[in-house]
Amino acid sequence: MQKNKVYDRISSNFNFNEIYSGDIVYLFILAGLLIAKIKKYRVFVIFHTIDFYPLFFVEAVYIFFQANALFDNYSYVKYSKLIQMAFTISLLLPILRRKLYAQSIAGAGLVVAGTLMNKLVISANEGKMPVFATLSKLTGYYKEGIFSKGIDELHIEMSSSTKLNFLADYIDTGFSIMSIGDVLIHSFVSIILYYSIKSMDVLDIHGGK
Repeated sequence: MQKNKVYDRISSNFNFNEIYSGDIVYLFILAGLLIAKIKKYRVFVIFHTIDFYPLFFVEAVYIFFQANALFDNYSYVKYSKLIQMAFTISLLLPILRRKLYAQSIAGAGLVVAGTLMNKLVISANEGKMPVFATLSKLTGYYKEGIFSKGIDELHIEMSSSTKLNFLADYIDTGFSIMSIGDVLIHSFVSIILYYSIKSMDVLDIHGGK
């Protein structure tokens, strides 16, 4: 009974969009690093300046919160919107320091496209985002019956009756379930990280900052 009261209190303040739609920024950080490495840039240059330390700090906090979800502790979700805002603000530092204006505009275009995709599938399913969990069931991150407990006002189980399933949440990393739209949205991080490393590498070679 006490557990249900906790769920009710949380759901009155926040839906679980951030948990199951996938704010897994570290995957996109790794993607940016991998691309830079493939392009033969020195990825360690990101530790030579303060550009990405705020982003890494925010991501560390978010990973800590995600770990709590594995133990049915969702009390942190009331701070999720603040964390999302912190992610955005933390990216302003490398954008401004490296003058990545064109890249940020391109990334913003992907964010808009991804957001529209998510809104389209949600609209087609009467305000709900279909979810198909695979790896998250094995890791325990996804709990069976989570949607029937009334603590998630945004998601529903994917089925043959749900619409536009190819745009729904089914890209399962084991600790988040993303849609194609989510991937486009979060690719903004990879873009900024990659071009920042490229800029830093050139400046580092020539003794810049």
